[in-house]
Amino acid sequence: MNSRHYTIKDIAKRLHLSASTVSRALRDLPDVKPETMKAVKELAKELNYQPNPIAQGLVKKRSYNIGVIIPDFMIHFYAEALSGIYKIANDAGYNVMVCQTNESYKNELKSLNTLVSSRVDGLIIAISKETNNFDHLNSLNLAKTPLVVFNRVSSEINASKVVFDDLKSGYKATRHLIDCGCKNIAHIAGPSNLQLSEDRKNGFKKALEKYDLKYDEDLIVTCDFSLEDGKEAMEKIIQTGKKIDGIFTVCDAAAYGAMAVLKSAGYKIPQDVSVIGFTNEPFAKLIEPSLSTISQPSHEIGETATHLLLKHIENKTEFIPETRIIETELIERNSSRRF
Repeated sequence: MNSRHYTIKDIAKRLHLSASTVSRALRDLPDVKPETMKAVKELAKELNYQPNPIAQGLVKKRSYNIGVIIPDFMIHFYAEALSGIYKIANDAGYNVMVCQTNESYKNELKSLNTLVSSRVDGLIIAISKETNNFDHLNSLNLAKTPLVVFNRVSSEINASKVVFDDLKSGYKATRHLIDCGCKNIAHIAGPSNLQLSEDRKNGFKKALEKYDLKYDEDLIVTCDFSLEDGKEAMEKIIQTGKKIDGIFTVCDAAAYGAMAVLKSAGYKIPQDVSVIGFTNEPFAKLIEPSLSTISQPSHEIGETATHLLLKHIENKTEFIPETRIIETELIERNSSRRF
């Protein structure tokens, strides 16, 4: 079997054509005669000609690589989002280069520099929980390296964004607890540097105000999305000595941690305290009691972010930041109850 890699020049030589004519024929350009295009494509098929992506990139001034930076591969949400990113990027002929920060701002800087140095055509990023300074993102030349920030974003970042409707979702989660009969509701919030944390908390606050329930700062404790931090936050709430009958947490891991502490303290779920999380992690339906939560279409957010990035790559000279908002869904399970 002949394993030789044939080039455009080989095809041109055999057909006594110029390399530029062969190139135009392979790209279906209208200035090539139909009989010439037919001959070129037939020979290319016979020789099993494969385009050279590096050469194509040089011609089009693209690498056909996009960079992705996520906080943690082990978080199911980001694994699903990556699946969506890969699907759209691969269908469009792009490769995906992925870095994880392990929730470190320092690693985020390093990853960004590595990907930009590799001359990716664009970047998709969910910022780490440590990131409070956004100079590294705002200093990007978006005409050269388009940027889309997804899920974890900040109003201080000047770039396109794809987010869930976290304000509406926080309201929806809290409204569900109120509908279950809860009147003294606590909130375990996320890091305040992240827009999603503030939006979910504001949705929580808005629901309490709507139904004339007290917003008590003592019952608002922040955590860093982990199970252990969810436990610590719940312990702080219990230590206030204030009555609680409902908990809304920023994520499912924090909800799981909170439920463990509530059980240890003698609370029955949902008889004494109803709990609702956020994200709909796979374990949410498996724990006891199963966790009510807000479901985020993670695959869809990855696809949407990639579609938006590819749009910017195609129109670099006219980069105008956009924000796309994706809706969520309330999933009712056994950790919350209705009277």
